[in-house]
Amino acid sequence: MSDHFIARLNKEVTAAREALATLKPQAAPMMGAQQASSQVGQEQAGAGDSQEVTGITEEIVEKLQEKATVLTQERKKRGKTVPEGLATADSIKQFSVKSSHPGLHSASVPGILALDVSVADTDKIVTGGADKTATVFNKSTEQVVAVLKGHSKKVNKVVYHMSEDLVITGSHDTTVRVWNAASGACNQVLRVHDGPVTGLSLHATGDYVLTTSTDQHWTFSDIATGKLITRVTDTTAPVSLTCAQVQGNECSCVAISTNIFSVSS
Repeated sequence: MSDHFIARLNKEVTAAREALATLKPQAAPMMGAQQASSQVGQEQAGAGDSQEVTGITEEIVEKLQEKATVLTQERKKRGKTVPEGLATADSIKQFSVKSSHPGLHSASVPGILALDVSVADTDKIVTGGADKTATVFNKSTEQVVAVLKGHSKKVNKVVYHMSEDLVITGSHDTTVRVWNAASGACNQVLRVHDGPVTGLSLHATGDYVLTTSTDQHWTFSDIATGKLITRVTDTTAPVSLTCAQVQGNECSCVAISTNIFSVSS
């Protein structure tokens, strides 16, 4: 099963390369910026190669497929019914600012670069900043719950776990970190990239994270153990991967260019 999984990945990566080849003339103006961004990660070159790839086991494949089946069944039950409580277009037009919190990040290094809301407790918000930290904030009490310190460069991406009080952050320092949102303790440091982390997406199981980077790799890792499960490289495509998204049992990575392509597994 795992060999089939990898074979399918390779086949779709090849298809993506062929699609991108037709776009290379249009992508030329982007090359200078892409080369500059890739140089940023050279201070920690080899970081991704230093972590052993454990591979996709039968157990992992089974877990992913079981979750995909559950999600498919839930979608079929839901059908085309509009979810209760979904905001209407008219109500959205009436939205206004209720509060503003300028002190969540350092004033000397301004800039909130990423934000996510906890699904389990919508009062909790996590933000990532140019000041190298992530901040967990409770919007009801208007209090900072924790300041997550450990990254050596700006925090580009943040994800709040869908059921646990965990936060995942991706940074320009090439690392991905898993945090206890209540205590601020860092549970895991994933050194899976050689360039700045540009995308994070948590799998619906809550066990795995998909990441992308300017190093032209995307990775799939276990957030509990910190183990790197798989790392897919596309060195022939001179573009940076800019975002990641898990949809059911599929992983999609988007590359920056004048156009986009996706790789799914």
